[in-house]
Amino acid sequence: MTTLPYVLSVIGASEYAVKMPAFEVGREHWLSEGRALDIPFDHDPKQVLERARRHFADQPVDVNVVRAANRRKKLLIADMDSTIINCECLDELADMAGLKPIIAEITERAMRGELDFAEALRRRVAMLKGLDLSALGRVYDERIRLDPGAKSLVATMKKHGAHTMLVSGGFSFYTHRVAQAAGFDMEQANVLLHDGKVLTGEVANPILGREAKLAALEEAVAKLGIHTDDAVAVGDGANDLAMIGRAGLGVAYRAKPVVAEAAGASVSHGDLTALLYLQGYSDSEIVRPD
Repeated sequence: MTTLPYVLSVIGASEYAVKMPAFEVGREHWLSEGRALDIPFDHDPKQVLERARRHFADQPVDVNVVRAANRRKKLLIADMDSTIINCECLDELADMAGLKPIIAEITERAMRGELDFAEALRRRVAMLKGLDLSALGRVYDERIRLDPGAKSLVATMKKHGAHTMLVSGGFSFYTHRVAQAAGFDMEQANVLLHDGKVLTGEVANPILGREAKLAALEEAVAKLGIHTDDAVAVGDGANDLAMIGRAGLGVAYRAKPVVAEAAGASVSHGDLTALLYLQGYSDSEIVRPD
């Protein structure tokens, strides 16, 4: 195992064979032949990252620098909508009510950090007042799919002793089901209120947003007796920024610009197994559930 302090991580999009340009910084080691490689080094990390991103700019690859020490994390805390799953549940519910363009625009602004998250959530949920409860199940059955690599990410980290958490600013109706489908140890989300037949247009307090996600990370770390450096956090929206910033490895996954700029690592081309390669897992160690 390398004693050099940093690792340049290069991860290609699925089915893409990474082409190595002339790039001298250290000896490369393939974690996944043709797809994911490590290059340990001891130079200035910012300079290496900038130079590497220029070198690989014409390829669909994610280029990041991570610290070699404490690379494999003991806690995974993940956002759900547009991270572990392929869509925003609230936007799909809005589609059932014929309101998707209006509500999706508010969602986009909130995820970019332009609107207060709690206020934007209440505003959108209020528009769904009177929507039949059957719409929730239809959205899950017809619209929601796990993003590629989700099961492998969770299963591999659990196999190697990590605790896994799904923490969403979305709704518990979906986190219950998604956590079970992906294999997470626990889940936490907001609760949509209803009268047994239709949505009331309200969400239970307190709202789970940016600070609640950070609190979930800190509480899990304390309970497990580990440090925030032992955690990997992943998300795509502004309400994920606090937990991403606090975790030892914070990953922006196909994220809004404000998140990609702030995160320690960014994945725009690879699937969720990229989070395993960022931690130094090789293909032989990755669990591939059916």
